[in-house]
Amino acid sequence: MRILLTAATAGEIAPVKEWLNQHKKQFKQLRVTIDISGIGSNVTTYALTKALTRQRYSLVIQAGIAGSFSPDHLEKVFVVKQDSFADLGVWEEATFKDMFDLALLKPNEKPFKKGKLVNPNKNLLQLTKLKAINAVTVNEISTRPKQIEWYKEHFAPVIESMEGAALHYVCLMENIPFLQIRSVSNLVGVRNKKKWKIGPAIHHLNAELIELLQTLSTKHETDIRL
Repeated sequence: MRILLTAATAGEIAPVKEWLNQHKKQFKQLRVTIDISGIGSNVTTYALTKALTRQRYSLVIQAGIAGSFSPDHLEKVFVVKQDSFADLGVWEEATFKDMFDLALLKPNEKPFKKGKLVNPNKNLLQLTKLKAINAVTVNEISTRPKQIEWYKEHFAPVIESMEGAALHYVCLMENIPFLQIRSVSNLVGVRNKKKWKIGPAIHHLNAELIELLQTLSTKHETDIRL
């Protein structure tokens, strides 16, 4: 089984990379390629497309830290079942209108489903043993209360990232099974990095990734197909 493990930054998956190097002989049936995309949906889209052009993979796993819309989720790890390009649109007359409101995209035009980017592989989501949640992807880290409330109202998100929807978009277009695994490091809102839990979030993220890879090592490629 060929797996592409991608992250925005090398530090987010450094522990699992070290673990893979130490257990190469034990997990010969898993061929894991690591790709660091860079930060943001544009560079992620480019990096993923380039990687998938070079090699066909059985599964793409995107892993990273994220901000949460609730303080109850700090340091918890989730798998994302639905993501959206949340800030793609325009503020008009004190109201935000996205590409679907503006009739520039059709809500059910591939790869969208009712305007969302949904991971259709429920068996694969369940395989992670993580809580499956909604997420939003933004170019600008959310700090404004009105903006945050709009996201909550329209997307019911648990977390936000800057790359997740790009993963969903590319893999849905290419019909490749995928997983987005996110560990919460901070609360969405006014930035105060003194309160961020980046170290613990990365630790929990990589522990879950290692467990997932161990589980996948017992599966056949047909077990995870769309």
